[in-house]
Amino acid sequence: MKENNQQAIIGRIKYLINLSGKSQAEFARQLSIDPSNLSKHLSGKLAVSDSLINRIVVDMGVSKQWLRDGDDVPFSKTAGVAVPVVDMPQEQERKSDGIPVYDIDVTAGCTPLEAQLTTDRIVGYMSLPRLSKDTLIVRVSGDSMTPDIMDGGMIALRPVVNTDTIFWGQIYVVVTEDFRLVKYVRRHPHSTDKVILHSANPNYDDMEVDRSDILAMFRVEAIINCRICG
Repeated sequence: MKENNQQAIIGRIKYLINLSGKSQAEFARQLSIDPSNLSKHLSGKLAVSDSLINRIVVDMGVSKQWLRDGDDVPFSKTAGVAVPVVDMPQEQERKSDGIPVYDIDVTAGCTPLEAQLTTDRIVGYMSLPRLSKDTLIVRVSGDSMTPDIMDGGMIALRPVVNTDTIFWGQIYVVVTEDFRLVKYVRRHPHSTDKVILHSANPNYDDMEVDRSDILAMFRVEAIINCRICG
């Protein structure tokens, strides 16, 4: 594997570790491998081998195409069970020359967003320049981000591998055990252990959130506001 592809795979493995809610050592033990060896893979000292990729695919039900190449979606669903995606039908391949649009309201419920990113929830594809292929599009409801994001508008998201790195003042989807919120994320003025979640709508107050309570984050890469007339 090329070095740049190795780094991309490492990023996707780290993303899965964050998604699992486990420590790196616990994740390694789940795969029945030595934690120190996994650490070497993730630091780049050891190449990510096909056997490690296959082990993650089998144990976590992850799409091999996504993990190895960055194509497709992380999880597929057949008969209600998440299974690895190895091959896509030719018709699907012809349609997927853009960013997948999911029939998902990102602010509805607190179920991990990644668990809903299955192929049966894709309702179409959208071509947006300069967005990476690991971006996805979902719907937003509510008026807390109006006028920046309208009720019923759509946003293009990209998963954040390392939640310790935040671009302050940018819009993120922030996931905790109790909620998923679309907010501006601002630096807390008094504590490095907290962040401020800020709404565009002035009728909403700022929220303080402990950084340790954040399970996952997705950076908003694009906003698509639309109004259906008629």
